[in-house]
Amino acid sequence: MKENFAASLAHVLRHEGGYSNHPRDPGGATNRGVIQRVYDPYRRKKGQTPRSVKFITDDEVADIYRSLYWNKIAGDDLPKGIDYCVFDAAVNSGPARGARWLQQAINKCAGKARVKVDEVIGPATIDAADDYNPHELIDAMLAARLGFMKIARYSKTKALLFPTFGRGWMNRLFGYLPEGSTVRRADGVDDVARAMASSVPTQNKPALPEPQIKTDELPGWVIAVIVAILAIIGVVANG
Repeated sequence: MKENFAASLAHVLRHEGGYSNHPRDPGGATNRGVIQRVYDPYRRKKGQTPRSVKFITDDEVADIYRSLYWNKIAGDDLPKGIDYCVFDAAVNSGPARGARWLQQAINKCAGKARVKVDEVIGPATIDAADDYNPHELIDAMLAARLGFMKIARYSKTKALLFPTFGRGWMNRLFGYLPEGSTVRRADGVDDVARAMASSVPTQNKPALPEPQIKTDELPGWVIAVIVAILAIIGVVANG
């Protein structure tokens, strides 16, 4: 949803942290989730000289996240909670994968190929995302995302990334504390997306009309009993 961008960005940035340049991180130099090779062309497009991502500004961060991630996954048009779940996936693994996981989740909930898994969130995917329980979609998306994380490999050495980054990824997705702990915080993508989805008010259903008793369709003895009961209630009320 359009109004959910600011809240979604705040949650994403809480997980992204500050500047880092981990030797085994395939993204390389990163600050607040923005990698250097994304920041350089962004600055050039704005007519500015490239510089270290260490010096990225708040406005640049928000603009990059909206233009390169939120808009790419049609965040303004997705249901609340689903938008954040897909957005966080897009930031962490790319908009194409975020879109893929949503489309796969829709098809899983539908029990059939409801939408084409083409990694582009268009009108058909947006329409379908409204038709299923958001919590079930979130579960399916996170399951697919976790599965990908467990087999992701470093491009140069082909070593699995999960042994190095798995703890942080699990913390991000499900709020787990240090390895071996069964404690969870309610600030992982899972809980936050669910809370966002649950905050959407349901449409008010029209009140059902009160049943009308048609006395002309009742037997005489039933009418007599009703009249007697009403008379007794009247005596009690006036007594």
